Amino acid sequence: MILSSLWVVPQGQTSVKELWFWQFGEWVDVVIDDRLPVKDGELMFVHSAEGNEFWSALVEKAYAKLNGSYEALSGGSTTEGFEDFTGGVSEMYELRKAPRDLYRIIGKALERGSLLGCSIDITSAFDMESVTFKKLVKGHAYSVTALKQVEFRGSTERLIRIRNPWGQVEWTGAWSDNSPEWDEIDPSEKDDLHLQMEDGEFWMSFSEFLRQFSRLEICNLTPDALSDDDTSHWNTIKFHGAWRRGSTAGGCRNHPNTFWINPQYKITLLEEDDDPEDEEVACSFLVALMQKDRRRYRRHGQDMHTIGFAVYEIPEEYAGCQNVHLKKDFFLTNSSSARSETFINLREVSTRLRLPPGEYIIVPSTFEPSKEADFVLRVFTEKQSQTEELDDEISADLEDEAEITEDDIDDSFKALFAQLAGEDMEISVRELRTILNRVVSKHKDLKTDGFSMESCRTMGIFREFDIDKSGTMSSYEMRLAVESAGFKLNNRLNQILVARYAENEVIDFDNFVCCLIKLEAMFRSFQQLDRDGTGTAEMNLSEWLFMTMCG
Repeated sequence: MILSSLWVVPQGQTSVKELWFWQFGEWVDVVIDDRLPVKDGELMFVHSAEGNEFWSALVEKAYAKLNGSYEALSGGSTTEGFEDFTGGVSEMYELRKAPRDLYRIIGKALERGSLLGCSIDITSAFDMESVTFKKLVKGHAYSVTALKQVEFRGSTERLIRIRNPWGQVEWTGAWSDNSPEWDEIDPSEKDDLHLQMEDGEFWMSFSEFLRQFSRLEICNLTPDALSDDDTSHWNTIKFHGAWRRGSTAGGCRNHPNTFWINPQYKITLLEEDDDPEDEEVACSFLVALMQKDRRRYRRHGQDMHTIGFAVYEIPEEYAGCQNVHLKKDFFLTNSSSARSETFINLREVSTRLRLPPGEYIIVPSTFEPSKEADFVLRVFTEKQSQTEELDDEISADLEDEAEITEDDIDDSFKALFAQLAGEDMEISVRELRTILNRVVSKHKDLKTDGFSMESCRTMGIFREFDIDKSGTMSSYEMRLAVESAGFKLNNRLNQILVARYAENEVIDFDNFVCCLIKLEAMFRSFQQLDRDGTGTAEMNLSEWLFMTMCG
């Protein structure tokens, strides 16, 4: 295939275009020139029927640059484009289990100027863009443009207008352009409805829409649009987080040993909704979880992870607390108060929820553990609320260093020491390594390939948290063990420890010992610098170099 490019303004007058897209909670500007890819003189990708209209192709070029390539734009959900072009927040409805008031929801969304899309699921790759008997395209993104009720055969018929962006291949069933149903309604109403239609746009009954299509996606242009009350204002907050193997990628609730290590976010619902017709005291809010930059990884054989979230009520003993990360036992004994409707491999999962006033935690996760990704969590609340990340406060409970006398040392160890030390009763680091390796080799439940030179300079809790008695410790067992040893660390520090001391999410004995001694040394160094106990240390250049080079 031979490709070339086309300047869309006369040569010598080329210009630079700057376009803005919403990406993962922020507006990003993308700069492009106005050269577009063509084949045989025709635009390769998005193009207008007009020969001199290029804005859509330029927008596509900028969007491709943002995502890494034109190839990265293939596939995905309608809401991705909706949100990236508007900064709005999306909701999704499975039409086979649609809410009873969906027609009213669609009407409200259209009144607010929300963007609506619908599609038909495919069952295999062979189904993609295949055409049904009545000319609907599977796996294809349609837009919803209008609703209308007409009098038909003595009763009210609810209609919905759909548009195929291809501008062709239209529905041929009931209420299609030339169907006989139009002959049985008022002629003026018929003319009015037909005159508003463009090529590729068609009507169908709402009941047929629910049967033929699989999914409806609505992108509200602002959070305020989510409310029926035009005077209300939704509170919005967002968090940027990450799932990292061994430290914060715990998988869903099906994995109780690791689910608790996922990031946790607290939401405090303070005021119930103002709805006189609803006897239930509840607070409305929407949770939207979005995984970041997954399209860029397609070239490496990766794609969207399967993601979702669960919501738990915070127990009374932790009410009002921020510096706490709920552990495994809590999730084993408490069920969720709410959750995302499904775990799905889309860029974003969002669900509208109602819960009584109180404190809750939101736990976002991938379906399987150890799946790495960055994410954005957005929470929209209708009334006053507070939201914050739950994470352990960094601290260490360090015991006073006890003096050890010669009487405290085992006789067999004394003999081994004397054998290696010689007459001067001094040993080198290498000789110390030999002693330690001989001692540890007698304990078959400690798996190690021998102490490193660094771990010979450092030394201390292992067996209690080696739950499966494998002789090694998993990264999440290590997190509990470190806390048991008196060290409380936040998610970021736990990620650093796993990256440095674990291999394939497994820590052996000498690496664990090295980790603990390193932590103790760094905390004690900080305490010496924090002379007034304020939690803040000042140091000169010499102290900084000594601590970092010797630590």
